[in-house]
Amino acid sequence: MTGVEVGRATRDEQEVRSLIASWEQAIRAGDLDGVVARHADDVVMFDVAPPLHRSGLADCRAAWEPFVHGGPHAHFELGELALHVGADVAFAHALLRLTPKAPYEVRITLGFEKRGERWTFVHEHHSAPSNS
Repeated sequence: MTGVEVGRATRDEQEVRSLIASWEQAIRAGDLDGVVARHADDVVMFDVAPPLHRSGLADCRAAWEPFVHGGPHAHFELGELALHVGADVAFAHALLRLTPKAPYEVRITLGFEKRGERWTFVHEHHSAPSNS
């Protein structure tokens, strides 16, 4: 890998991390527009609550609306965040905690695609451990 490639990977990783941080902050602030601001029109979401599969920005927004407006979510926290960034595709996975000192409640995987010069959410997958 050349120095230019290393620098680019670092910039891309920083941009994706910043995108995730902005998304988290929008959720904490109850800002629905901010939550979906960098989602692609063709985003795919697998959610904990039915319907389990959603396609498109309008469906993704509809999934987030009751959660965001049911806040505040000041303690929305991604723990054990791992990020893997390629030239034009990236993904992150983490454990999501909603309340302080509670055990992690939801697993989350986020998929990103670099479209033009911007990283964009193209996939969200939320899942909860079964208690049965």
